[in-house]
Amino acid sequence: MAIELTETAASEIKTIVDQQELDKQNVRLRVGVKGGGCSGFSYLLDLTEQENDNDESFAQHGIQIICDPKSYLYLNGTTIDFKDEVMGRGFVFNNPNATSTCGCGSSFSA
Repeated sequence: MAIELTETAASEIKTIVDQQELDKQNVRLRVGVKGGGCSGFSYLLDLTEQENDNDESFAQHGIQIICDPKSYLYLNGTTIDFKDEVMGRGFVFNNPNATSTCGCGSSFSA
């Protein structure tokens, strides 16, 4: 398994890269978790050019995805999508490892 990025999410990331005039060849989407949030862990998304030797690395829909090993334990099998709806817009995580999530969808427990 890996971390999956939907085409919709990849398209939004490409738009952000263009808007911020980042180097398309070297930019990576760093996906991770940190302690905190209403449910115990919060999701992290960051555009960076810095990749660590021990990072897990994937490529989907033209986006290089990297994840540190500790976060990968919680995120393996997760699908990241992007929703643009009346009630709001943003990235959505479908994490099969989460035992519960908060109402906003930005934190989880495992």
